[in-house]
Formats: sequence, C-alpha cells, structure tokens
Amino acid sequence: MEDLYPTRGTTEVATPRRDPVVWGPLDADLESFERDGFLAIEDLLGDEEVAVYKAELDRLIADPAVRADERSIVEPKSQSVRSVFEVHRMSDVFAKLVRDERVVGMARKILGSDVYVHQSRINVKPGFGASGFYWHSDFETWHAEDGLPRMRTVSVSIALTRNHDTNGGLMIMPGSHRTFLGCAGETPKDNYKKSLQMQDAGTPSDEALTRMADAHGIRLFTGRAGSATWFDCNAMHGSGDNITPYPRSNVFIVFNSVENTAVEPFAAPVRRPEFIGARDFTPVQ
Repeated sequence: MEDLYPTRGTTEVATPRRDPVVWGPLDADLESFERDGFLAIEDLLGDEEVAVYKAELDRLIADPAVRADERSIVEPKSQSVRSVFEVHRMSDVFAKLVRDERVVGMARKILGSDVYVHQSRINVKPGFGASGFYWHSDFETWHAEDGLPRMRTVSVSIALTRNHDTNGGLMIMPGSHRTFLGCAGETPKDNYKKSLQMQDAGTPSDEALTRMADAHGIRLFTGRAGSATWFDCNAMHGSGDNITPYPRSNVFIVFNSVENTAVEPFAAPVRRPEFIGARDFTPVQ
C-alpha cells in the first residue's frame, strides 16, 4: 500500500493533507470543523449524566485490579493512574456512552460512514502536579505505529470536570490539520510503553511548532463538565501540566471509518497492543 504520509525518517517533512476533513455532507457545524479542525460543544451531557460517568471514572481508577491491568498507565513521579485504555470494553457505563447517538452519530456525520472504536480511554489529571501531553498529531502516531492509512478518524474529548484556563486544558492549533508533519527519528520497539507516559518518538521539532503556532495560533478549551471537543485526527494539540488544586478528567473516544481499517504499521517494527490500536473493526451499533 502506498504511504501517503511518510514519517519517522531521517528528517522532518511537511506533507499537504491528501484527504477530506469532512467526508459527509456539510452543515454549519461541520463547516466550522472543516475550517478549524475542531468543534466545541458546550452541553453534550447534562449534570446528572456527568455525575454517572464521573462516578464510573472514580470507581475504575480506585480499583486495584484496574490499576494492575496493562491497560492502565501510571504517572512516573506520583505513581497515580494517568490513563485507563479500552474503557468501552472494561465498563458497561462507558460502552453505553460510545453508543450514544449524540456521540457516535456525530462521528458518522464527520467521517461519512459507519465507524468503529479505534481507541478509548479515560484521562485523569489530578491537581498539584499531574503532567501534560506534549504537542503532537494523533494521526502521526496512528499512521506510523497502528497502520491507519488515511486521515478518516475523529476524536471526542468529553469533560468530566470543569476545564479552567489554568488546570491543563486541551490546546489546539486551528487549521493545523491541513498539513501533515512527518517527524524525524526511528520508532523504538515497544515505544508505546514510554510514549504513553512521556512522548518522544513522533514529537515535532521546536522550529516546526513555532512555525505552526505563528501561522495558526493556539486555542485553549475551557468549559463546564459535560462539554465536549471534537477534533480532527491530524490537528496539532497538547495540554500543559496541572499544578492547580483542581483536577481535570475526561473521557476520550477515537472513531475510525470502517473504510479506513488498520493495516501493518507504516513506520514501526511491530503493531501496538490492540487495547491502544484496535484490530476489531466491528461497527458501533
């Protein structure tokens, strides 16, 4: 299969996007998504729904069996749980959220097809020092290490705590999704074991990030618990550390088109585990 988006070579290479952003019919919301690479929704979930999902998140991260599971990622310094992957399989509560028409329906609209879950996780960013996620394009990793061929994948981050402008919220460079930044450097074997705690391979250079930020600016997302941000797989994004007393937790779901199923990795020696990059392409019903 032709590699449309080369990455992890000897030098950093910028490639113009060769895929649509919105694969289905455009409406007012999707015109904004196509232009910026993201769409913020203030009231996706009501307060009672948020309470249910937040209680389930708290239950999972407090469960010693979950903490011991390979799907849980632990903060290197504090040894607290940072992320739990494949939560739609681990929890009936989050499985229901994936099937919610407000969630999966929007993914179908953007991608113009049935969809399956490429990845799901809960992210926990407690106060007083939880570390952030450095700038990256998700597609760069999903292409290089999971074998997703095309940019036909979309993510939704649903806030389960209030996103302040100070507690390590999501930042995106609007319009950055139209250029693919192929990063320099080979992918180590089992890179995921390190990258899920601290990104290294697949990290853009300071010079490239400066050019992109100068060209596009940076948008910081704030809002109530229950708000959501949909964003394109190639949007350059990241989040800072949370040194405030106020935790920031969210559920993160990645939908991929059933017409864009994963092949072998384009720039990694082996596939990542299936709880990170799914190989079950069954459509969400």
